[in-house]
This record gives sequence, C-alpha cells and structure tokens, in this order.
Amino acid sequence: MEGQRCFCIVVFLVHTAIGAGEGSTNQPSTERVESNELTVSFPPLEDLYTSTLEKHFATENNTVVTSQTGSTALLPCVIRNIGDGIVSWIRRKDYHLLTVGLTTYSSDQRFQAIHLQHSEDWTLKVRFVQSRDAGIYECQVSSHPPTSIFLHLDVVEARAQISGPTDKYLKPGSTLRLQCSVVQTTEAPAFVFWYHNSRMINYDAERGINVTTDTEQRLSDLLIPAASVSHAGNYTCVPNNAVPASIYVHIFNGENPAAMQSSSPSYIHLSILHSLYTTVVLYAIR
Repeated sequence: MEGQRCFCIVVFLVHTAIGAGEGSTNQPSTERVESNELTVSFPPLEDLYTSTLEKHFATENNTVVTSQTGSTALLPCVIRNIGDGIVSWIRRKDYHLLTVGLTTYSSDQRFQAIHLQHSEDWTLKVRFVQSRDAGIYECQVSSHPPTSIFLHLDVVEARAQISGPTDKYLKPGSTLRLQCSVVQTTEAPAFVFWYHNSRMINYDAERGINVTTDTEQRLSDLLIPAASVSHAGNYTCVPNNAVPASIYVHIFNGENPAAMQSSSPSYIHLSILHSLYTTVVLYAIR
C-alpha cells in the first residue's frame, strides 16, 4: 500500500506540471502584447524647418504696367519663399542695374525699390515718369541659376480735349458752354484751370463765368449763360498733369460768321501758307 500511494502522488504531480505547461502556452506573454501596441513618432523640429518650399514668382511674367508722363509708376514683383535670395531690378534695353535689395545703384534717383519687412513684394518705384522710361524691366532673384520675370512699362501722355470744333461762333447773349475732358490718363488730375487769353477764370463768377470740375470723372465744364463781345477770344483748358487744349470763341454782332471765319487766327494761318505755296509754285514755273 505504501508503494502504490507514492506512485499515485508522483503521477499526480507529473500530470499537474504538464497541465500547467499546456495552459501557459495558451496565454499571450506580456512581451508580445507590449510589442503590438500602437506607437507614433514625430520627426525632430529641425527636420520640419529644413524642408523648405520651392521659391516662385506670384507676379505673372510679362505683366504690363501703364503710367502717364509725370506720374509715379509702380512695377510689382511678388516672390514666394524667397529665403536668402536677393532681388535686383534691371532695365533691359541697356542692361542697366537699377537696384539691388533696397539699394539704388543707378545715378537716376527716380528709381527706388520698395519692400516692407516680412512682405513678399519687391516693387520698383519710378517717380516723374518720362517717355524714355518705357520698355522692359527685369525682376531677378539671386539663385543658381538666377530666376527672373519681365514686366513691360507703357508710358502714355495724358492730354486735354475740348469737345467741338477749334473755332466756335456765337451771337451776343447766347450761352457759351465748353466741356474739357482729360484722356489717356492713368490718374485723375488734382485740378483743371481755365484761361481766357492769359487770364485764369475759374473764380470769375462776377464776370458771368461758371466753372465746375469733376476730377474723378476727368471732366471740367465752363458755362457763360449770356456771352458778350468781351467774352470772345482764346479759351484754354489746363489740367495739372496733362497737355492743355484750346478753342477760339468768336462773338459776332450782325456780321456774317463766314466772313468772320476768314479773319480767325486759324484761317489767317492757312491763308498765309496758301499764299506762300502759290508764290513758290509760280516761281518754279518761271
């Protein structure tokens, strides 16, 4: 009996050990669970900042800027992600270096680079624009190789024009109305003066002259409700930023307008030219 009891104890211990070993294989280990955890990693901050975006121009190539003589022209050049690049402006017709950064290299101080801190705009400013300033300008960014865009500056000459013929004929007591418009202009005039012969008449209300000007519409009107002989003469419309225009007003008193036309300045000038031409032709025939 003692022998059988010992054998049973041994068998029970072996079975328990085996069963415990089989049960342990069915449970996941702690290490394996840890190896299946979801993990997220971030790159170092310095790696984020070193991945720079590509430099490019936001201003379209071959942009056309129109400016009138005497005004200020602004040629834009917007550059994205310029980094350490340096902007230069070059006049292409003579390859003249105008500006580098904010420094003007041209002896013509009308040229200036405009740039606000932290902005992406490097504008070329040209003051007191002249006809000779028209042409192509290059906005160049230093790189390897340099990158550029080209802008065209068109310069127009603003001028005044008075509606109607250059000679106007009225009877005494008639209404004289003259309208002057400023054309080919890129900016409104600051003022428009009217002259009767050599006298400025914008404020001659006591003489029956009324002048109204709308600078935004580029229009100026002169009105004399009852014109008299004293109102005859040359009238000139003079905007501050445009070429003036003139008209000659005739006030006739019972005379034939056609006869008066023969004594107008323009007619006399044509008559002199015709007489001179006739003389030259007769001399050549002889």
